[in-house]
Amino acid sequence: MGNDIAVVIEHLEGKVSDISIEMLGKGRELAKASGGRLVALLLGHGVKGLSSELGCANTVIVVEHEALRHYTPEAYKQALADILKARSPRVTLVANTAMGMDLAAGLSGALGWPLCAYVKDARLADGRLTAVSQIYGGKLLAHADMEGPSAILSVLAGSFPADAGKATGTPEVEEVAPPPLDKVRMRFKRLIQPEAGDVDITRQAVLVSVGRGIQSKDNIPLVEELAEALGGALSASRPIVDQGWLPKTRQVGKSGMSVKPKLYVAVGISGAPEHIEGMRGAELIVAINTDPNAPIFNVAHYGVVSDLFDVLPLLTQKIKSA
Repeated sequence: MGNDIAVVIEHLEGKVSDISIEMLGKGRELAKASGGRLVALLLGHGVKGLSSELGCANTVIVVEHEALRHYTPEAYKQALADILKARSPRVTLVANTAMGMDLAAGLSGALGWPLCAYVKDARLADGRLTAVSQIYGGKLLAHADMEGPSAILSVLAGSFPADAGKATGTPEVEEVAPPPLDKVRMRFKRLIQPEAGDVDITRQAVLVSVGRGIQSKDNIPLVEELAEALGGALSASRPIVDQGWLPKTRQVGKSGMSVKPKLYVAVGISGAPEHIEGMRGAELIVAINTDPNAPIFNVAHYGVVSDLFDVLPLLTQKIKSA
């Protein structure tokens, strides 16, 4: 398995996460470059049926145990470390999510393999692995040459096209017994789902999202008026929610909601990786920001470098009179 590419599959409540599908697509590309196979690592309890959704992989390694029914970093790390140590893939891709961040770090420490986090691209050429990471809130891209026969990459959601990972096929399924997990110290208690809000932003075709550039809660109606003119809903980046200006149900990003509207207007949002992770899948992204170097412009299809207080009233008026 020395040239193989491994992808740790993340799933919740019986659904494979979008980032896992994205990583499978990138994994296939890396496997072609390394001359190896693409291997999906699927852990859980009663999850073997999810293998049918991983047709992009050549092989799906399934590890099932009651202790793996729900994610805990301790149990998952022990089960994965055994497999990875025995098979030594060239690259292991782990999602840079709430689950994946501590899992990738734990595996790196347990195996002594180098880890590169916040990865948005990776290349293999002539046996040399180069990872590209976002740093300083996405303002800089760092290129890292990963030394050693095996490496772990923690991948940002939305970095790779999901379509590449949706290839149909019937991968080989290999069931592997887990290591003893009866004495793990971490125990899963319960999953707390967020309360339903007044608007489900994940179902909206148009979202106008507001960031810290709005300066004051008193200015939010200015953005809300634009959202109403477009027939959409108001959403926000995390700083707005942290201030208590809008409820948690309106938050877009890694610690909020992942949205894929037809139109996403980012107003006064700089574009931290955590926010971009939640909205990158929008069909059309329009950004309004005074900073021409704001990371949000790296993902926007259209951008306006101007003061939002000058642009929004004019834009709202134009839409209403159309």
